[in-house]
Amino acid sequence: MNIQKKDIKEIVKEKYSQIATQSKKENETSCCGAGGCCEIDYTIFSENYEKLDGYNPDADLGLGCGIPTQFARIKKGDTVLDLGSGAGNDCFVARALSGESGKVIGIDFSDTMLEKARENVKKLGFTNVEFIKGDIEEMPVPSGTIDVVVSNCVLNLVPDKKKAYDGIFRALKPGGHFSISDVVLQGKLPKGLKDDAVMYSGCVAGAIQKDEYLEIISQSGFRNIEINKEKEIELPDELLRNYLTEAEISEFKNNKTGIFSITVTAEK
Repeated sequence: MNIQKKDIKEIVKEKYSQIATQSKKENETSCCGAGGCCEIDYTIFSENYEKLDGYNPDADLGLGCGIPTQFARIKKGDTVLDLGSGAGNDCFVARALSGESGKVIGIDFSDTMLEKARENVKKLGFTNVEFIKGDIEEMPVPSGTIDVVVSNCVLNLVPDKKKAYDGIFRALKPGGHFSISDVVLQGKLPKGLKDDAVMYSGCVAGAIQKDEYLEIISQSGFRNIEINKEKEIELPDELLRNYLTEAEISEFKNNKTGIFSITVTAEK
């Protein structure tokens, strides 16, 4: 299957625009929020935000694979950038940490998601949270203006991760840092599973090997790279049977191949 980078972006945009119109419950009970690609509960990826300051249920579509703000060391007055901000879930948690004197900017390339996020911020009455349209590979943010970058299960969907991390480095102030939750691989995924995931623009679409992911961060100039949290994503047999034989499932589980959610931090 030969899927071009441009095609992946269009698939992602289409699916996440669809997700924006669904409830959290609908998203959690369909594969990675993208209606009906498999009978799987997306909570195997997502984390529970409900007890966090700033949590807003209208902004929580159940799509994350971590809580990047948990390790982001956001201080009062910080300017925070959220890449792939969706309906605003991580932005509103970040705003609770940066306070009235801080500023939070969310970037997304789905008009439907942006509309939902702007409706949410209007209802909350926040004047220091804004959502702008942009591509993470070409983020419309002035250089050296951001204290902290966060992102939740989005960069795995970006075809050119090096370009994305170069952009993060450029946007951060000297001494700034990021905290990003994402999906990575260890070992080679069976082709059928990987190819179909790309088509459905979720779960493991675009995910790369963990070592390669960390090397890209290093190549972009970051230091003090640290994985703060790592969780193996256990795909249920009923999902794997859509792609693999019983023998292939057994091999997949026994050869140390895995899909992991990680939350990684690094400094400029």
